[in-house]
Amino acid sequence: MQNIKQHIETLRAEIESHNRNYYDLFQPRISDYEFDQKLKELEELEKEYPQFADANSPTQRVGSDVSEKFAQIEHQYPMLSLANTYSEGEIMEFYNRTTKALLGEEFEIVCELKYDGTSISLIYENGLLTQAITRGDGTRGDDVTANVRTIRSIPLKLTGSDYPAKFEIRGEILMPWSAFNQLNEERSANEESLFANPRNAAAGTLKTLDPQVVANRKLDSYLYYLLGENLLADTHFANLQAARDWGFKISDATKVCHVLEEVIEFINYWDKERHNLPVATDGIVLKVNSLRQQRSIGMTAKSPRWAIAYKFQAESAETRLLSVEFSVGRTGVITPVANLEPVLLSGTIVKRASLYNEDAIEEFDLHIGDLCSVEKGGEIIPKITRVNREMRLPDSIKVRFVENCPACGTKLERPEGEAAHFCPNHLGCAPQIKGGIELFISRKAMNINVGSESIAQFYDAGLIKNSADLYDLTADDLLKLDRWQKKSVDKFLESVEQSKQVAYERVLYALGIPGVGETGAKKLAKIFHTLDDLMQASLEQLVGVDEVGAVIAQNIHNYFSNKENRQILLRLKKHGLQMALDESALAQQSDKLAGQTIVISGVFTHHSRDEYKAMIEQNSGKNAVSISKNTTFVLAGENMGPEKLKKAEKLGIKIMNEEEFLNMIFIDYA
Repeated sequence: MQNIKQHIETLRAEIESHNRNYYDLFQPRISDYEFDQKLKELEELEKEYPQFADANSPTQRVGSDVSEKFAQIEHQYPMLSLANTYSEGEIMEFYNRTTKALLGEEFEIVCELKYDGTSISLIYENGLLTQAITRGDGTRGDDVTANVRTIRSIPLKLTGSDYPAKFEIRGEILMPWSAFNQLNEERSANEESLFANPRNAAAGTLKTLDPQVVANRKLDSYLYYLLGENLLADTHFANLQAARDWGFKISDATKVCHVLEEVIEFINYWDKERHNLPVATDGIVLKVNSLRQQRSIGMTAKSPRWAIAYKFQAESAETRLLSVEFSVGRTGVITPVANLEPVLLSGTIVKRASLYNEDAIEEFDLHIGDLCSVEKGGEIIPKITRVNREMRLPDSIKVRFVENCPACGTKLERPEGEAAHFCPNHLGCAPQIKGGIELFISRKAMNINVGSESIAQFYDAGLIKNSADLYDLTADDLLKLDRWQKKSVDKFLESVEQSKQVAYERVLYALGIPGVGETGAKKLAKIFHTLDDLMQASLEQLVGVDEVGAVIAQNIHNYFSNKENRQILLRLKKHGLQMALDESALAQQSDKLAGQTIVISGVFTHHSRDEYKAMIEQNSGKNAVSISKNTTFVLAGENMGPEKLKKAEKLGIKIMNEEEFLNMIFIDYA
């Protein structure tokens, strides 16, 4: 009996860990199917051994994505999760349970696609969006209204007039495949960790504090359930059709089924056709159509009894692990990748799969030659989901995470509390050096006209070892290399010369200090007007800069404390790079808008929107996308958005035109 109790407690701890990976870190370690099987096993054990029941067990509550970064709002109606099923037999069981619960009364089942995104609850009052709340723990969720307002498929004001005075509509926030692929390409170019799938990308984006970032990532939505006291119809399907007329995005792939055979037919059709959709789906949701019957059937503490989710089986294949290689990124992060015997999966030949980090390798107890199950669902590259240990070769060698950098041999470090290993030899490790120079020359940094292949060519030829060496290259050096002709040499040298005029804040970004991106570099430049000022700044002063936390402050301090870095900076300064804000930028800076948040809307005559945004930043103001109680004023041009106008008037936010704004910034403007 003690063994049973121990097993139950172990299962609970495992499930809680996986819940945290899924909801908080957006980095699931196991497939949905494996998670559901663990949860099902726990439910059965708790049912068989009630003496070991625990009110805090993960079987008794919804996984939580509540974040301390947002205000929490209590749901008027509990936001429960759906029970999952994976077979036609379990669908039949659900159908029979429903028949029994309704005492033989006829019923309809509405079949819908199960979109693979992040759940959202939208509150509308008098036709206006008033709140957007995440699922959270099912009882309360995060208020992400400002972020949701940037999603174009979610109406801020409803059309028509027959909608209830107040109601709630629930659905899924999604990132389309096209936006997901573009986002990961950008993150890869910046050596940032990739999102595993569109669901994680959507969830991570929705929890971003900057609505502008949310707007730029092109999120989408599908809405699928209405709640309220005065809904138009007594059937779920009819209410969805009404919601479509009000302006909500409702899926066309929704069908009312009268018999079980129609349900199975719908499932089989979309199991194949889903691959042609522009967004990720992972199953079919079945709901009893009648709201009266839904109330009669009721719900458990965790799930409604009148609905169930059928999950598509993830496409997988079994193949053999040939080797594991470890690559080094620009920031020194070590990434393990599995090399596999080629196998056909989802229409493509798969040869490699992600292994994430040391913990993942240990979790699988990987050995070279193992037969591995590989899945390719929404992931950017396939992942290993299971190892067939029963078929393990007797003389196979266990995979162990490298202790030394595979590129330079330096002893690796793993900071406390982090999953990744790092190579600390930033100035002597070839991949890090090349990666740092590639960032330095990039368009958003120094904009030097050369590609990563040429950087590798320069490095391998012994011409460069750091970014400062680029300014010592001569035409004679380059003409000795393969594929370099006079025209390409002249073009490169000209761009090197032009880079000396690149603004100070872009030079800061180009240095590649860990954690200091484009926005961070701008904010540092506004506080520390010269590189010397920044180099001498204390940790306390650095932490005081907006969005510079303790970790980034320490990174900055460490960077400038390094003797070799300081020598490189001295050389760059001698070559004429901008190491301070120029006089015109300094002259334009002021504190006139300090502490003020401004929203720009409309079309302008004297300056572009981007120019006005720059003016706001130069005067210590903050640009915002959506109007809230924190907005100081709206800078309005012609054709200001009607929704923003109404919101500003409702909150009593001041609306300022172009001339008023320019007169405030430039007192003598006329």
